[in-house]
Amino acid sequence: MMLDELREEVCRANLRLVAEGLVFMTWGNVSGIDRAGGRVVIKPSGVPYEGMAPEHMVVVSLEDGRVVDGGLRPSSDTPTHLELYRALSSIGGIVHTHSLHATCWAQARRAIPALGTTHADFCHGPVPITRPLRDEEIRQDYEANTGRVIVETLAGAEAAHVPAILVAEHGPFAWGRSSDDAVTHAAVLEKIAEMAALTVRLQPHEQPISPTLLDKHFLRKHGPGAYYGQGR
Repeated sequence: MMLDELREEVCRANLRLVAEGLVFMTWGNVSGIDRAGGRVVIKPSGVPYEGMAPEHMVVVSLEDGRVVDGGLRPSSDTPTHLELYRALSSIGGIVHTHSLHATCWAQARRAIPALGTTHADFCHGPVPITRPLRDEEIRQDYEANTGRVIVETLAGAEAAHVPAILVAEHGPFAWGRSSDDAVTHAAVLEKIAEMAALTVRLQPHEQPISPTLLDKHFLRKHGPGAYYGQGR
């Protein structure tokens, strides 16, 4: 993908956060990667979404995070994105938000349990929660260590099977094949977080979905023999 096309894609994805109701103020960011060129395009830090345009997107080096193109500072979460891109070679886009329900689960330090088929269509098991960062991890290289604790929690899991995670005491991150795909996953994550919270209120002693039903729903959409939808 040409760099100008990636800038346009990432800008559209960031604006879509607003349309999906996933951000408040400037609390969120989307990035996309040009793996062939070793470059990441990401939202600028603290810039309002209103009036945001492709030329405002910042291009950084995947290798060392230095700005290689753009007149604004990149998102302060850029080091987290870079850690994820380096560890998860299959992903093409990353989203971080502070969406209401997913962030509440993160603040409660609770994974989102797989309670029904809506969840199973999205994630092959609970949406995991990281451990809290240690004091020394917060004081030095905080954003990079946020990425590292996400990678640690995933422990080699296939990114497509776990398309999102909750960072304890912080908020959600999601990823996908592209920046737009990552925003879709962030939107679905917020909805299943809301549904899980309401379910736990109705049934405090919730039981997870059966493994058979979990496998059936996830694999019919994402497995090697997937038959949901019209194909790609």
